[in-house]
Amino acid sequence: MNATLLILSALAGLCAAFALCYVLARRIDNYGIVDIAWSYAFSVLAVFYAAFASGWPMRKALIATLAGLWSLRLGTHLYRRVMGHHPVEDGRYLQLRRDWVGNFAPKMFGFFQLQAGSVVLLGLPFFIICLNPAPQLHPLEIAGALLWLLAVGGEALADAQLAAFKRQPASRGRVCDTGLWRYSRHPNYFFEWLVWVAFFVFALASPGGWIALIGPASILFLLLRVTGIPLTEEQSLRSKGDAYRRYQQTTSAFVPWFPKKHRTHIGE
Repeated sequence: MNATLLILSALAGLCAAFALCYVLARRIDNYGIVDIAWSYAFSVLAVFYAAFASGWPMRKALIATLAGLWSLRLGTHLYRRVMGHHPVEDGRYLQLRRDWVGNFAPKMFGFFQLQAGSVVLLGLPFFIICLNPAPQLHPLEIAGALLWLLAVGGEALADAQLAAFKRQPASRGRVCDTGLWRYSRHPNYFFEWLVWVAFFVFALASPGGWIALIGPASILFLLLRVTGIPLTEEQSLRSKGDAYRRYQQTTSAFVPWFPKKHRTHIGE
């Protein structure tokens, strides 16, 4: 299939899928399911490219497997989190309801369509890799696969540690600051970003692979400035107050690092 047609077909299919997801979200009155759809969509996209692009079959199978396993793990984790709290909606989407009041439906539909576009844009590494005809793996591809293993393992561990903390009755209103969460306020986000760095490193072995930099660069911007850390920390400050403010003072926001000692101010 022609490369341009391949991307346009992927975009059209995902736009239709996210439109259906929007209808479902309205039906169950929980727009947090878009996070689940976004995560699962990458596995579908990677398999689609692997099936129809013209690259070396072994390379296509490898990147489809890496992307698919990451996508399915993340999507299943989010499914359990979102549907485990249903009908209570994630605080980020409750805030969007307030911000977009009066014009909510069309703005949220557009938001869902933007998610479809972002999957195609961020999925460019898979597209580039699946077009590579070289009949052997490059050292960069092996390095990317090893980095992927570290990143997915770290993200899964961070998610498991947070879930275990939340299951403890005594943790209500407290801040998770054990395990990886002792060294970063958002270790799950850090390792999620590292997954995209791994895809970028893998893609560098293919012609035009530098274009894949859009993945880690975009994810980093979103996590640090838009929908990741800012919204999550706003919600944490609302729910945990001073406990979270103290956590912010001692713990790295993103890159895992040794915690600082909390300074007690006069009057505290």
